[in-house]
Amino acid sequence: MQSESELIKRAKKHDGEAFSLLYEANFERVFRYIKFKVGSQPEAEDMTQQVFVKAYEALPSFKDVSFSGWLMKIAHNLIVDYLRKKNKRQTVCLDELPLASDENPVLVVEQKSDVAWLKEALGRLTPAQQEVITLRFGSELPIAEVARILGKSEGAVKALQHSALEALRRIRYEEGRGKKS
Repeated sequence: MQSESELIKRAKKHDGEAFSLLYEANFERVFRYIKFKVGSQPEAEDMTQQVFVKAYEALPSFKDVSFSGWLMKIAHNLIVDYLRKKNKRQTVCLDELPLASDENPVLVVEQKSDVAWLKEALGRLTPAQQEVITLRFGSELPIAEVARILGKSEGAVKALQHSALEALRRIRYEEGRGKKS
């Protein structure tokens, strides 16, 4: 199998097969990120396709170190435009995330409960914290790529991630204390 950089070189020369392989390697990550942010499966599917169309059109000018980071930056910009047009606050939709297919119904119920809690708790974070948590853990991107996508320093992303995780811990702790009272 060819490396990503070799596929990019081929795709820049209008090799459809090479771009198709890049698409397949990155589709799920891009889709999952967009789905987190817009909440609607059909909208997320459409926007994911738009990301790859824009990437294909801009491929000759691609000079970034990370192709997936570049795709996520395109996705981020599309989401910002989409949310502006819809005049909605950025949210993370976790309702339709596929859960681990386990036959144990207790685990399935616990997972659904965890997802519901996480959705509610993320809504209590700042939009910047939500964005960092979504990119870092929802899309499994390294800090350097999140920083590039958001146009922030790595230190700023680390600080946002830390404050978001601390806020989530506080929320969990406060809810736990409230149940015992």
